[in-house]
Amino acid sequence: MVENEIDGNRIAKNTLLLYLRMLFQLGIALYTSRAVLNALGVIDFGIYNVVGGIIVIFSFLNNAMASSTQRFLVYHLGTNDSRKLKQIFSSAIIIHFVMAVVVVGLAEIMGLWFLQAKMIIPMERLEVAKWVFHLSVISSAITIPVERIGAANWVLQSSIFTFMVNLVSVPYNAAIIANERMGAFAAISIIETLLKLCVAIFISFCNGDRLLWYAGLLLGVSVIVRTIYGVYCSKSFPEAKLIFPRNNKLLYKEMTSFAGWSLVGNLSVVGYTQGINLLLNIFFGPAINAARGIAVQVQNAVYGFVRSFQTAVNPQITKSYAIGDLKSMHLLIYRSSKLSFYLTLMLSLPIIIETPYVLSLWLNIVPDYTVAFCRLTFISCMIESISNPFMIGASATGKIKKYHLIIGSILLLIVPVSYIFLKLGFEPIIVYIIDILIQFIAQIIRLFLCRHLFSLNILFYIKDVISRIVGVAVLSVVFSLLIDSLFIEINFINAIVVAFFSFISVCVVSYVIGLTKSERTFFNNKMLKIFHR
Repeated sequence: MVENEIDGNRIAKNTLLLYLRMLFQLGIALYTSRAVLNALGVIDFGIYNVVGGIIVIFSFLNNAMASSTQRFLVYHLGTNDSRKLKQIFSSAIIIHFVMAVVVVGLAEIMGLWFLQAKMIIPMERLEVAKWVFHLSVISSAITIPVERIGAANWVLQSSIFTFMVNLVSVPYNAAIIANERMGAFAAISIIETLLKLCVAIFISFCNGDRLLWYAGLLLGVSVIVRTIYGVYCSKSFPEAKLIFPRNNKLLYKEMTSFAGWSLVGNLSVVGYTQGINLLLNIFFGPAINAARGIAVQVQNAVYGFVRSFQTAVNPQITKSYAIGDLKSMHLLIYRSSKLSFYLTLMLSLPIIIETPYVLSLWLNIVPDYTVAFCRLTFISCMIESISNPFMIGASATGKIKKYHLIIGSILLLIVPVSYIFLKLGFEPIIVYIIDILIQFIAQIIRLFLCRHLFSLNILFYIKDVISRIVGVAVLSVVFSLLIDSLFIEINFINAIVVAFFSFISVCVVSYVIGLTKSERTFFNNKMLKIFHR
């Protein structure tokens, strides 16, 4: 009981730190984006986003390699194998360096070809556009007009080197998360955000080509931040020392194999999300992509809070499996699935109820289908929120080949099925409905896969998790709609009232029927400690 309480304290503390980090980053990012746009202008801002966007193609490598490194570090932290930890960290550094070199080579070749042959960029800005791209491989973001090709080249180079820096430093980030030092992670992230704010302010007053300055300074920020990560890890963690272990082929093979299958999973997500974008563009034109883009922005803002919670609990799941404590592992999966869903619903439901009004406040012009896209995106997000604990549980076992092949294949079905229905003349919202249905099917398959991988009790999961989240969702929606029906017209005050009571309804219902007796007792004890302080 004491051990569980300690773990609970750690998860709660780490979640709070990550929330504070995200809120700070979100607030600064809103101002920074506007300041950079004003400083660069529409054309150069577009160039930066398009050129850097080329590098985003390679960003799934970051995700795959990060999950691999973090899994191996967390697993052996759980087993207290210090010798193995040192080997894993050093091997991860070497693997990431080799990957970075390969990616830089590919990015330079493919990026420059795409930049010169396919992008529409002002000729006088082509050289800059190339440099923007290079600096974006390492940082990731850009769009280009013909007179700014020169600037785009500079952005290209900056992006490439930024991406390289980030990829090589993945093991250091993974070490911090694996050791659950979320305070340090949050602090360094805040430093990075403040440095980017300084860059935005600087380019607002600097002379010369501001796009060149912006791309170059962001590269500098990336180098500074990665240096901080390296220094902190080398001083804090004994395993964070670069060695060149001999006869380590088996470990290299194991880590790269794990990363490879993680890569399959990441590619499937990229495939179906970008496939949907392409299908919508083909059948309905670019205007519909604007609606989808807005929906994705809203989704990312809300789901960021969920990811923060999941980042805090993930190491505990892997460590429990590493020491053979499957009971604790299962309990963490049950609880994190429920809490992730409740948190998503808590943040999404007020927006779902008041989507038209929220969008009208945020945007001058609301593209067609944006309201429907946003609402359906949140539903998909809720299903997705309960899937992460399964993926972490599967990763903990190290046996992810079958998991990623099956789940990835199912998710990719979203694209061909959507194509068939669009070809039959259905409205664009059909792709979201298909997405939700296939996400639901994938979740069912995850249950059976996890039963095989780590003996997950499906019946207990349905009873303890599914039945409770369905009950919470239904009652919260009904109560929120009743409150909304009391107002004939929606203005700012009425929208705030409805949103507030929607939020409260989810909190209350989640507490009353969404938690077990022991979970409520744990929550009450935590609240009492906070208030006593």
